[in-house]
Amino acid sequence: MSEITGSLSTLALQKFKQDFWGVFSFWFIVLVGFVSVFAYVLAPDNSQHANQMHLSIHSKKPGFKVQMLSIPSSIAQDQSVIDRLFFGKKNPASEIPISAYRITGNKLLYTEYASDGLEGAEKELDLNNYQNFNKATFIKEQTFIFGTDKYGRDLLSRILVGARISFFIGFVAVFISLVIGIFMGSVAGYFGGKIDAFIMWIINVTWSIPTLLLVIAITLALGKGFWQVFIAVGLTMWVEVARVVRGQIISVKEMQYVTAARALGFNDFRIITKHILPNIMAPVIVISAANFAAAILIESGLSFLGIGAQPPMASWGAMIKDHYNYIILGKPYLALIPGFCIMSLVMAFMLIGNALRDALDVKSA
Repeated sequence: MSEITGSLSTLALQKFKQDFWGVFSFWFIVLVGFVSVFAYVLAPDNSQHANQMHLSIHSKKPGFKVQMLSIPSSIAQDQSVIDRLFFGKKNPASEIPISAYRITGNKLLYTEYASDGLEGAEKELDLNNYQNFNKATFIKEQTFIFGTDKYGRDLLSRILVGARISFFIGFVAVFISLVIGIFMGSVAGYFGGKIDAFIMWIINVTWSIPTLLLVIAITLALGKGFWQVFIAVGLTMWVEVARVVRGQIISVKEMQYVTAARALGFNDFRIITKHILPNIMAPVIVISAANFAAAILIESGLSFLGIGAQPPMASWGAMIKDHYNYIILGKPYLALIPGFCIMSLVMAFMLIGNALRDALDVKSA
C-alpha cells in the first residue's frame, strides 16, 4: 500500500488538477478576468463604455462590414495612458459610416451610409483643418464581428466591456459577504447563548426576505449606480456564509486543539482566527464559488429591471433588456449573445465550486 505524503492542501490541489471541468473552468475564469481588466485594449471601440453610436447601421448582423470615416476630436486630449488603458478614451474620434467618397482638391466628399436601399446624404469635409490628413487613417473598412446593437454600437466591444461588471461584482459581493458572514457566524458559533440566539434571529429575518426584493430596497436606499449595486448584492449574501461558519465552529470548538489553546491562555480572538477558522475554510471556499455565480445572476437581473448599472455603462443584463424583443423580430443574437456570456460565466463558477468541494473532501482523499 502506497504511503500518502504531503499536506492536505497539496492533496486537495492534486485532486483538483485531476478534475477536467474544474481546471477548464478555472482557466476560463482567468480568461474572463483578463478580458475584464484589459477590455479597452481588446475592444474595437475603445471609447468609454464602448458607446460610439451609429444609428444608420443599427441592428446589423454579425460580420457586417462598412467603410468608416474617422474624424479626430477637436478637444484636447488630457488623459493619461493608464486612464485610457483601463477606462477608455474620453474624447474618441467621431466615426461616420459612409458608402462612397472622393477627394477633390482640399475637400473630402462623402456619402453617408443608409440602409434599406436608401440614398445617404452627401457631405464634405474641409481637409485644410487637418494638416496630417492620410486617407489610410481617416477611412478604414470596419468589421463588426458580433454585429451592432439597436443604437449602432459595436456589440463585441459592449460584450467585452460589460464583462467587467459581471466579473468584478462577484469579487466585491463575495468579499463583503465573507467579511460580514465570517464575523457574525464566528461570534454566534463560538460564544453561543443569547448572542447566538440574537444573531440567528437577524439571520432568519434577513433570510426570510426575498433576495431580489432586499437588493432592490438597498439599491433604492443607496441610489442607482455602479458601486451601489455591488454593495447591495454583497449585503444580501452574507447569511449563507454566517450559517455555514456558525455550524462549523459549533462542531469544532470543543475539539482537543481548541481546548489546548484555551489551556495555554490564548484569548478568544486568537483561538477563532488562528486555530478554528483555518480548519473550517473548506466549506466556506465552496460556498463562495456558488456566491460568485449568484452575484452575477442577481446583478444581471437588476440591470434587466433597470436598477443596476446605468446607461451608457455596458452590462450584460442591460443588453438583454434592450434587445429581448428582437428575439421575435428575426435578430435573436442581440439578446442571446449576452445571455450566453452570463450562462457561461455562471456555469464556470458552479463547476469550479463542485470541483473544489470534491477536492477539499478529506474523507475521500
